[in-house]
Amino acid sequence: MTTIAASAARTEVDPRQAFLADFRSMSTFGATAGGGVDRQAGTIADGQTRNWFRGLVEGHGFDVRYDQVGNQFALLELTPGAPYIAVGSHLDSQPLGGRFDGAYGVLAGAHAAIRLKERFTQGDETATFNIAVVNWFNEEGCRFKPSMMGSSVFTGKLPAEQVLATTDPHGTTVREALEAIGTVGDFSLDVAAYLEIHIEQGRSLEDAGLTIGLVESTWGANKYEFVVHGEQAHTGATVIADRHDALLGASLLVVAARDIADEFSTEEHAVITSCGELNVFPNSPVVVASRVNLLVDLRSTDAGVLAAADAELHRRIQAIEKRASVRIERGAEHVWASKAYDEAGMKLAAECAEALGLPHGTVRTLAGHDSTNMKDKVPTIMLFVPSVEGISHNEKELTSDEDMLAGLDLLTELLGRVADGGFVRP
Repeated sequence: MTTIAASAARTEVDPRQAFLADFRSMSTFGATAGGGVDRQAGTIADGQTRNWFRGLVEGHGFDVRYDQVGNQFALLELTPGAPYIAVGSHLDSQPLGGRFDGAYGVLAGAHAAIRLKERFTQGDETATFNIAVVNWFNEEGCRFKPSMMGSSVFTGKLPAEQVLATTDPHGTTVREALEAIGTVGDFSLDVAAYLEIHIEQGRSLEDAGLTIGLVESTWGANKYEFVVHGEQAHTGATVIADRHDALLGASLLVVAARDIADEFSTEEHAVITSCGELNVFPNSPVVVASRVNLLVDLRSTDAGVLAAADAELHRRIQAIEKRASVRIERGAEHVWASKAYDEAGMKLAAECAEALGLPHGTVRTLAGHDSTNMKDKVPTIMLFVPSVEGISHNEKELTSDEDMLAGLDLLTELLGRVADGGFVRP
């Protein structure tokens, strides 16, 4: 059997080297001194990357559109009137983040579609579906909360007007940020299925010596914004008994979350907790904190274990309030359940990996991805390639050229079969 990737390799321009060259070019936008990128959603660097990506795909005959919350769609019409198979990820990053997280999946989707354009337009074969390469807005959720924002609106989980009115820490709204970089429109898309390839952001593939991870399910995740209310006081003159220290209360909450991870994790079902954001007011060296805003994140592979850990966290809040003499307010929350990906999609992806001779195995995703939302709307396939030492959300994040190219070959093969009707029917 001749695979799509093998036939593409016989074109005059080496598509594998073209991909690597484009990846290097893309990584210059928002580049940091430590070898990573900083292009948070809706920033100038994010806008520059989006415009670069638009130029790349338009040069290959794609039509680029934006929806009302800035999701970017590169459209390849192969069969007029047919629904679209969407493939993609996100180009925004964490502050001082890595070059690969999200961006690899968007560029791999574009290059896979470029290869398939040659197959379907220059030969006798007619595609069953059209292809849309998607760059989802604000997957990372660092400048604007929550994460996976663009795909949440696309799947009906968040209203667009609520998202557009969301502000960053400086008071800039999503609407203002999108208008500033000129990537907002009114486009909508009929999607029949969704594919995403991503770096693993963990080390299970590397440890097992595998090139491809077939994602079988997501972990469940509960994210809470808490506000700890205390009272401002002098750090020297105010005796301990008279203090209402918001930072002490927040610190006890962070420690409680870590203790819960240790207490509820088992060999079968792990629990992971973290506090990734902490804002202290007034944040003066001689003032007892009057308020702390923090985000606490709980995740597990098992819904029952997650629910038990969550209940324990909230049970401990009353004791923390009493010890620190503070009040803890629960604010916004962002929750997604543990849920399986499409079994037929995993089987098809495994067949493609075997056809290409790529070592593969099943994995679960600890992180959230736009596919987490999309799998609740349409049949979805999620793929991983290895992350060196499992490092992610870090300037040292790395995936080898060989693994990126293997993932691209697999995505091309898989997308070709899906576009040809091998996964879903119109």
